[in-house]
Amino acid sequence: MLLGALVLALPVAAQEPVPASAPPAPVGKGDIAGRMRPCEGGDLGHAEVWLLDASERVTTLRADSQGRFLAKDLAPGAYVLHAYVPGCEPQSYRVQVAAGERADVDAALTESVTLETTIDVTGRTLGRGEERTLSAESVQVVELEEARQQSADLGEVLSRGTGVSVQRTGGLGSASRFSLNGFSGEQVRFFLDGIPLDMAGFGLGLANVPVNLLKRVEVYRGVVPVRFGADALGGAVNLVSSDGDEPNGASISLQAGSYGTYRGSLSGHYKLGESGFFLKGHAFGDLARNNYKVDVEVADEFGRLGPARVPRFHDGFAAGGFGLEVGVLEQPFADRLSLRVFGTRARKELQHNVVMTVPYGEARSAEESLGALATWAHQGLMSGKLRLEGVGGYSRRDTDFRDMARSVYDWYGNQGVERRQPGEIDSTAADQVLRQESVLARLHAGYEFSAAQQLRVSLAPTFVTRGGEDRLKQGTDQRDPLSAQRDLLTGVGGIEHELALGDGALKNVAFLKGYMMRSTSEEALPEGGFRRQDQSTERLGVGESLRLFLPHGLMLKASYEYATRLPGPDELFGDGVMVLANLGLRPEVSHNANLELSLSDFRTGVGTWRGSVGGFARLADQLIVLLGDDTTLSYQNVFAARSLGVEASAGWTSPGEWLSLDANSTWQDFRNAGGAGAYAAFKGDRIPNRPWLFANLTARLQRGSLLLTGDTASFSVTSRYIHEFYRGWESQGLRAFKQKVSSQFTHSLGLSYTKPGPVTLGGTLEVLNVTDAKTYDFFGVQRPGRALSFKVTADF
Repeated sequence: MLLGALVLALPVAAQEPVPASAPPAPVGKGDIAGRMRPCEGGDLGHAEVWLLDASERVTTLRADSQGRFLAKDLAPGAYVLHAYVPGCEPQSYRVQVAAGERADVDAALTESVTLETTIDVTGRTLGRGEERTLSAESVQVVELEEARQQSADLGEVLSRGTGVSVQRTGGLGSASRFSLNGFSGEQVRFFLDGIPLDMAGFGLGLANVPVNLLKRVEVYRGVVPVRFGADALGGAVNLVSSDGDEPNGASISLQAGSYGTYRGSLSGHYKLGESGFFLKGHAFGDLARNNYKVDVEVADEFGRLGPARVPRFHDGFAAGGFGLEVGVLEQPFADRLSLRVFGTRARKELQHNVVMTVPYGEARSAEESLGALATWAHQGLMSGKLRLEGVGGYSRRDTDFRDMARSVYDWYGNQGVERRQPGEIDSTAADQVLRQESVLARLHAGYEFSAAQQLRVSLAPTFVTRGGEDRLKQGTDQRDPLSAQRDLLTGVGGIEHELALGDGALKNVAFLKGYMMRSTSEEALPEGGFRRQDQSTERLGVGESLRLFLPHGLMLKASYEYATRLPGPDELFGDGVMVLANLGLRPEVSHNANLELSLSDFRTGVGTWRGSVGGFARLADQLIVLLGDDTTLSYQNVFAARSLGVEASAGWTSPGEWLSLDANSTWQDFRNAGGAGAYAAFKGDRIPNRPWLFANLTARLQRGSLLLTGDTASFSVTSRYIHEFYRGWESQGLRAFKQKVSSQFTHSLGLSYTKPGPVTLGGTLEVLNVTDAKTYDFFGVQRPGRALSFKVTADF
């Protein structure tokens, strides 16, 4: 009854029961008419219906003795209706109201098992996801309830959405590049519960975050709210692990698959009665040999190259991590006060060069990070109109790289001739460690003038310092190049105004941002010695987002931002492995615009329909792109670039929800628009090594109570198509001899079963890349072929 108590405590506009045959609403308004059909033993005499609008304002509807209810003269838009009959399981429905029309709701309730928990979780989970989807923000919400039962990692799950591409250099633990509408790398910022990902204990990258530790993902396209305090150019991805209202419990998942892949995660949450004290924790571990077979060219006894299919022998990956958070809730001094500590460690073997032509047998890298994060939030100021939030954190990341091989390895893992100089990747050996320390602070304030008008302010400075040690320089009279000063101070602030008009049918958010960067660095010169190379910059940005509810369940969104993205530490200073430093990098700026028309959960007699169509434009200057040769990479400013694109999605769920079909496609034209400088010769060319046309298709069959009451069994098919694209600039060389990644069409099958109870058990068997197609995300670098994976989960 937690939600019931919450609703009854709010001011409501009660309405008297009205016969279902009442006259239609006037033009410009709409009605919701419905009837509750209780379960056996349900008491209609004490039934309740609650209606929440887009602003989460609550209206209580009265039902007559037959369970009929009516809400009249509603503003067009989306509503959430909660139906409750004592003795029955509460139900929630998303209802779209159109001007001059009536929406009908048939609320069939089933027998209740655990009333309090069900009301609380259902109402809050639906409300948070709906709040983001129905906001004016340019955001796509990806719920992970189904993905938690699948073996796909987070990168694979997100790549099934529109506008998203995830490219990898191998299997689990390999380097990956996340692209959103053409922008990639640090141009897209990543967060966990609003905290930068590397400051929240997941510095290993987005693709390696365990899905089972998350509830949903929010993908912000090109226009980023000021509350994140971020300088993103192409958007942001926020991983949500908790809404703060979860009941006590724990969850565990174990996964095993082909190529020696094993993954596991454990999470738990405990709240001590009414004291407000809570304890949360998680741990995860990954292990993979990545010994799948690849097609390469191998020399015979006469030195002639010929094709061969060999297993990878030096591509192992191991990682683990933990997080522990302790805090209090709902205290006079804070709604939430917590301290989180975390740590991760990973080790990765390196198998080959950038284009998979030279095998390595000993090179490897390792990473270790530790940190702490404190958060505070208080909403009880100025009669609840003012909310303050503060975050402070510290992390340290050590990256170790060792390349000391004295022999040449072949593709079979055999040692050959001895090298004149140790080292496989470069002409010289490497044995070094990079140490990076980061300090984050953020203050966010929000003031509610009224239900229709709010003002929000955010300020987020970050300081990063980097040092290191080249062990091969010890005992020499040379100064270690890794001892060069590398300090970076950045700050992002913003002010945001939100206004709702027409009873919430129209919502507009306007904002202003400021950016600051101070870089203090020393550059190591090839002939020896060091040279100062400092940077200082200040910039302004502006943006606006608009959302409008239209008749027949349609929603229109439009957004724009003039954004600045400051170079990050890895871009300026390198990553200590294969990415070299570029201390002369300049901030990149872009005009970002989005337009989208969507239809969500439109119910008809033949099923529920959903879909969207939209376009985007990114007009960037001083674009930072990772470029390089077959051995090393570095980030470069590519002057001006533009990305124009169209994306569309459609879905259908059958009556009874036994079958669902979803498809989406993205076309993007991402080109170099610069007219001067080193890349002037490639003006008009597509930016290299970026997929520009891709699509996804998912079909899911589902049946409930197959073996036991309340269980669920499902069978799913997932397909992905990627059109061919060039590795290098289009205008360079003859078309017939250009290096390109060929078109690929892959399919995966999955069979899942879930049994509810005091302990909810689930199991999934999946076959990935069923046809064993040769797949490549980068030229020459072959991805794993057909793979089998099994995963079990348990929720307590």
